[in-house]
Amino acid sequence: MIHATLHQLKVFEATARHGSFTRAAEELFLTQPTVSMQVKQLTKAIGLPLFEQVGKRLYLTDAGRELFSTCQQIFTNLEQLEMTVADLKGMKQGKLRLAVITTAKYFVPRLLGPFCQEYPGVDVSLTVTNHERVIERLANNQDDLYIMSQLPEHLDIAAHPFLDNPLVVIAPRNHPLAQEKNISLKRLCEETFIMREPGSGTRRAFQKMLDDQGLSVKVRLELGSNEAIKQAIAGGLGLSVLSSHTISMEGVHGELMALDVEGFPIARKWYIVHLAGKQLSVVASTFFDYLQVAAVQLEAAGKVMA
Repeated sequence: MIHATLHQLKVFEATARHGSFTRAAEELFLTQPTVSMQVKQLTKAIGLPLFEQVGKRLYLTDAGRELFSTCQQIFTNLEQLEMTVADLKGMKQGKLRLAVITTAKYFVPRLLGPFCQEYPGVDVSLTVTNHERVIERLANNQDDLYIMSQLPEHLDIAAHPFLDNPLVVIAPRNHPLAQEKNISLKRLCEETFIMREPGSGTRRAFQKMLDDQGLSVKVRLELGSNEAIKQAIAGGLGLSVLSSHTISMEGVHGELMALDVEGFPIARKWYIVHLAGKQLSVVASTFFDYLQVAAVQLEAAGKVMA
């Protein structure tokens, strides 16, 4: 291993992550033969095969998996060192990797803006995806921090609430129920609904409320996108239960509004999450502290519906 270079380890890590010499070469701006040669030289230094090829796909051997895990630790430690040195110099520099569920896209960019202005030396990578994919990334420790509302039960995590995430019944502003107050849940169940896909935290919360009252609703459509659901509501296809954040920018003149329904809003929280025992980088710790304050200011300013 003393003959292995840091460059070879970077090339190997990218190849292992993509399972392809070609895709690794594209990421690293190298030629495919160069990537193949670097991996070949590293394999010689290790003394054991690192990949086996089946068709066009590369698969890690036992030695390859061990080296891949070690590479990830090495690069994480080097990034941490870089950030720590910058912090000692009085600068906040480095990378911040965030993964958030799709609903969080309605407020996370507004929180990130001031942070990036305050710390221009920080490069932010924001992944917005569905709940299952965020949990997968969390389990694999692919990012620094995660923002979600429904916490996984099968992972050992640290979760810190930082913002309210009330669920509301959303309807077109011209809906017959729009002007009514304290609408009964039984009356609401006479309407047709557009729901998130099964397994969605929002759907589970609404379903629990219905089950507790022995009620059910007619589901006309199941959609996996909040924006698609909003368009369907505006088109008169039914009502839905979504996070109030999804209509936080609508204003009083928007097409959609939250109905006044008994038992609503359903109180939930947004959490910032990481694996238990994970040592946060200087930049991640700085963003974590910033988020606690910024979220309070965001709610106090009325930028997010409560």
